[in-house]
Amino acid sequence: MARSLAARIERFPVQGSFTISRGAKTHVDVVVAEISDGPHTGRGEGTAIYYKGDSAELALAALTGCAGAVAAGAGRADLLALLPAGAARNALDCALWDLEAKQSGRRVWQTLGLPVPQPMLTAYTISLADPAAMAAATSAVRGRELLKVKLGGEGGPQADVERMAAVRRAAPDARLIVDANEAWGGTDIERTLRQLAPLGVELVEQPVPAGRDAELEGLNCAVPLAADESCHDRDSLDAIIGRYRFINIKLDKAGGLTEALALRHAAATRGLGVMTGCMLCTSLAIAPTFMVAMQGSYADLDGPLLIEDRPHGLRFEGSDVYPPDAALWG
Repeated sequence: MARSLAARIERFPVQGSFTISRGAKTHVDVVVAEISDGPHTGRGEGTAIYYKGDSAELALAALTGCAGAVAAGAGRADLLALLPAGAARNALDCALWDLEAKQSGRRVWQTLGLPVPQPMLTAYTISLADPAAMAAATSAVRGRELLKVKLGGEGGPQADVERMAAVRRAAPDARLIVDANEAWGGTDIERTLRQLAPLGVELVEQPVPAGRDAELEGLNCAVPLAADESCHDRDSLDAIIGRYRFINIKLDKAGGLTEALALRHAAATRGLGVMTGCMLCTSLAIAPTFMVAMQGSYADLDGPLLIEDRPHGLRFEGSDVYPPDAALWG
């Protein structure tokens, strides 16, 4: 039987609400790639980076256009020429990793020379709202060890500090990280960070719009900054050195596990810490992301908790996410 590629779009409803500075979502459309070769089938999933102009429909069309190359034997090393970074390449790259694991009888973590995967602490996202609503959402998940709080709402950074104070009152013992989603450009970021530090905030993601990272030059930051929208792959690193201390690696931004692993290594050699994140997605997308998160400082792998996940997904217990089994991926 010849090797073949099948691709489709799947829709998953959001649980409750998911709101960031750029808007709210009620569902997520993901693109799934399945590569069959004899008795084995490898699967991968991608979520379009909407702020880059991608969509599930465009990703599906891109995958369909690759069917001939995949059938002819294109491998992970060929994907850079076949597809740009994004959901389509991520889904295809992860499907190839999964297929190779099934064909070899070795799990992906074994191929990578990683230790046996263990349960991992993951952040849980608190959506952007007014302080009272965010405090209520925080109280509803009391006991989670690490919260990622979405900011960048009406009222600017000072209102965001009030939101964080409300979250801290509702979760006095939780560790806190913040995602400003590019909303603090042109403001006094040093002042905002000084106000957030006493609240125990450990990390702030992407305070300024991508491309305006020079605004961070020379800042005395009371809380470390992490680049998200400003760092997609290895080519992004030069522009963020000296402005951020961490990067947020997402497989959809990087265009697959292969580039994400290379980015993690490149970041480490340049003294950057790593946070491993995700888009809204199912457990099929988090499974390969787990391989990168095992090698980072922070994990934000709660995508499946924010939607109605696919059946037989990852196990989440307490504040931890458990490693994927071979039936799911890799």
